[in-house]
Amino acid sequence: MKIAFAACALALAVDGALAFTHLKTGTRRPTFCGVKVDGRTVDGEVKPANNFILVKKAGAIDKTEGGIILTGKSKVVKTEGTVVSVGPGKTHPETGAVFHMPVAPGDGVVYGKYDGTEIDIDGVKHTLIRDDDVLVKFTGGELTLDSCDVVRDAVLVYVETKETSTEGGILIAQSSKSERKPSTGKAVKVGPGRFATNGDKMEMEVQPGDFVKFRDFAGNEVEIEGEEYSVVRMSDILAKF
Repeated sequence: MKIAFAACALALAVDGALAFTHLKTGTRRPTFCGVKVDGRTVDGEVKPANNFILVKKAGAIDKTEGGIILTGKSKVVKTEGTVVSVGPGKTHPETGAVFHMPVAPGDGVVYGKYDGTEIDIDGVKHTLIRDDDVLVKFTGGELTLDSCDVVRDAVLVYVETKETSTEGGILIAQSSKSERKPSTGKAVKVGPGRFATNGDKMEMEVQPGDFVKFRDFAGNEVEIEGEEYSVVRMSDILAKF
């Protein structure tokens, strides 16, 4: 214990000395004297393995746009966050090809509601997700249509939700009339393509601006700037027109 404490103190002293000097890269060296992971103190940093991504979760929404304060279970938990670090990528078990990661530290990501494994690091909530769990990535700290992109073979589709009215003039939303979700829309963003078994990237069959028909319930809903979109995999797109 004394040796470990002395080593940690020495690292802090060196790091403090570096505060008065400039490294060639212009940045200070990070120092890790132990972090708490799920209550257990460990040395070093948390490094994702394979195709996992460590994400610092965004805080829950505790106030509505109208100013109503939400408490307890009423708070809206956002399934988005900031990428802290990424694994080296998935290796194909037969060909040995490495599928490189589609995101980098600092990127914002939105993932599925039930995706990820939560992990507590120094009292801050993080989650570990796979690269395939990423629905959209974005830069600039805010999710907008201009700042976001899709990954792999994903397609961001704008789905128009039509409203009809009763004879008395009451508006009925699409989701109220039927449990079936719209499965036709306009491709707004198109990913670069999925990797083949040999590591080569396969071209996408649709382009931004194409209208597409996809399988029922295949899309994952994402709200961007108040509009509803669906993220659909290329393999779930049935036709384009």
